[in-house]
Amino acid sequence: MSTIAEKIFARASGKGEAEAGDIVMADIDIAMMHDLTGPLAVESFNKIGTEKVWDSSKIVIPFDHQVPADSLDSANNHILMRQFVKEQNIENFYDVKEGVCHQVLPEKGHVIPGTVIVGADSHTCTYGALGAFATGIGSTDMAMVLSTGQLWFKVPETIRFNVEGKLKENTSAKDVILNIIGQVGADGATYKSCEFAGETISNMNISDRMVLSNMAIEMGGKTGLIEPDEKTYDYLKDRVSGENKNRLKAFIEKSNLKSDLDSPSLEIMDIDVSELEPQIACPHNVDNVKPASELDVEIDQVFIGSCTN
Repeated sequence: MSTIAEKIFARASGKGEAEAGDIVMADIDIAMMHDLTGPLAVESFNKIGTEKVWDSSKIVIPFDHQVPADSLDSANNHILMRQFVKEQNIENFYDVKEGVCHQVLPEKGHVIPGTVIVGADSHTCTYGALGAFATGIGSTDMAMVLSTGQLWFKVPETIRFNVEGKLKENTSAKDVILNIIGQVGADGATYKSCEFAGETISNMNISDRMVLSNMAIEMGGKTGLIEPDEKTYDYLKDRVSGENKNRLKAFIEKSNLKSDLDSPSLEIMDIDVSELEPQIACPHNVDNVKPASELDVEIDQVFIGSCTN
């Protein structure tokens, strides 16, 4: 009677079992920091006095926030991070032009179902779309991870969004998650593991699922998890290499990474999206969500991008 989050922390803590509310020390499988948050983590790491990181193969550093450098400070941050990569023999360094960090990690095969991933960025929860417990942490916490490969967690309760119905034309995963946030509120899932399940989710591709997991933080969620399925494995099988390929194979052979619906820490919310139309988050809060048809706003400029879609 365990949720996905509880099952992941049972493994990562070495305890064999974990329940919502438990405080556990968990082994970290992947740690990510980028050019903006990395320098603070590196400075804190240096203050600790540890000479070498715990495992250079498990650290991923993409440059994606201030690229190319837009100021002297950001240029110096690039220098500091490049020196750290060289000194610590960081294997997974993605330089300017490689892409946004939250797309780079899945695309480059660093995300494996059932693992624990931390990142010095609030939208690290994106990787939950592939079945990893992924969450953002602060730079000082990251310094401890760099030193020890471990971090303490309070095992979260879970809210499971069962999403059913075929989406209308021109309605997408972004509309689904905005609608959910509008119902739950910007703090309605605070420190909860947000699970997305149901027929609608099963029919989504991985990119669409990443949109849902990415925005779990916008309703206060600790992470945004989706049960891995054949689409997950098909996405990952040609992207992973080395140890991760073996881990993915082992995971497929013995995985039971799904929430038991009788878990006492599981709350279920049913959502029908068959009549959902395009949604807009209006000023000044992400949960101020309205159907686009209700807005009479002339569009002057559109930005397509960011880590969420």
